[in-house]
Amino acid sequence: MDAKPIRCAIVTGSNKGLGLEICRQLSVTGITVVMTARDEKRGLEALEKLKESVGDDVVHDIIFHRLDVADPSTIPPLVDFIKAKFGKLDILINNAGILGSNVDWEYMKDVVGKQGWTEDKSNVMATSHTYEMTEECLQVNYYGTKNMIKAFVPLLQLSHSPRILNVSSSMGRLQNLPNEWARGVLKDVDKLTEERIDEVVKEFLKDYKDETMEAKGWPKILASYILSKAALNAYSRLVAKEFPDILVNCACPCFVKTNLNANSGAISVEEGAESLVRVALLSDGISGAFFYKAIVSSFE
Repeated sequence: MDAKPIRCAIVTGSNKGLGLEICRQLSVTGITVVMTARDEKRGLEALEKLKESVGDDVVHDIIFHRLDVADPSTIPPLVDFIKAKFGKLDILINNAGILGSNVDWEYMKDVVGKQGWTEDKSNVMATSHTYEMTEECLQVNYYGTKNMIKAFVPLLQLSHSPRILNVSSSMGRLQNLPNEWARGVLKDVDKLTEERIDEVVKEFLKDYKDETMEAKGWPKILASYILSKAALNAYSRLVAKEFPDILVNCACPCFVKTNLNANSGAISVEEGAESLVRVALLSDGISGAFFYKAIVSSFE
């Protein structure tokens, strides 16, 4: 009897929190997991922690490889590693992400729980950001994910069941993007192109530099995070359309307790990861969709 072919997955930003738990849950299904982190020491420490949590029977199915999605030069070595070791890639989970703002979570966690994110004066005052933070957020959340997809599509196309899951956020829904022009561009799927998405991102950064954010109708709270996820959602739809042989989806696991929000979220990392893994392992052919807690939802 022929041996069952090995299925392999990459999870970006997986040395802690949601990414680490995604790796754990994937590994116990028998999938070989390549966990990644920009800091090799922390990544290897997380690998040992993960091996201990899943037990001896699957330790050989978890591998660490350094990756910094904000640094494009770290992507080709990972491509070469996957190609040499597995010959193809089955699942790419783009989990790496940053907030792009400083947030007073002690104040905000009560507000979010009661009324959600609103743009009243007190909530705006509970956040702060710089141009450098804003640019980095877009580099990681949007451009970094885009670079990973472009690099791994050829290896995904060699799989019998290729999957791309982009970890997104309900904050990236278009209703949270007040700028009518940007919202219109990202909403028009028929005319959507990579260049048009990039144009929205570049215009946003230009308006930040010009200090015309408020006048142009960009979000007042977590603006770079909202835009990065809205752009990511749009790009996910574009990739799904361009590569119908690959299931490409994005998903929000809900407000998960992680370091990103000083553990002020509403659900555990275990629950959040479970819904993401469920979407990543879908077998019903859904592609180009946005999921909220593993249920198909709206981009808008």
